[in-house]
Amino acid sequence: MAERHLLRSGYWIVERNYRGSRGELDLVAVDEKTVVFVEVKTRDSDQIVGAAEAVDERKQQQITRTASEFVAFHDLSKVSKRFDVIAIAWDGKRPVLRHWKNAFESGLDD
Repeated sequence: MAERHLLRSGYWIVERNYRGSRGELDLVAVDEKTVVFVEVKTRDSDQIVGAAEAVDERKQQQITRTASEFVAFHDLSKVSKRFDVIAIAWDGKRPVLRHWKNAFESGLDD
């Protein structure tokens, strides 16, 4: 569902479930000229904000370390990067998706 949302929004998916030595990236996409590392969180209830809040500081650090490995491997140091979170929760009848662009800072562009 998250991938379909990104594709409909004009993103290009370049990697799914990337596993590095430091962790996993759910989706890596390109939005115009920006590489976007997307963390996808799901919940069985209507707690969509709770899903996004699950990307706490520890999780952000893990995502950043893994993204740094991805950037180095693919020589993307000069490319703009950002971190998005997509949360998916159920409202009782259907899934609801919320997309937070630039959800947290990483320091990768410093």
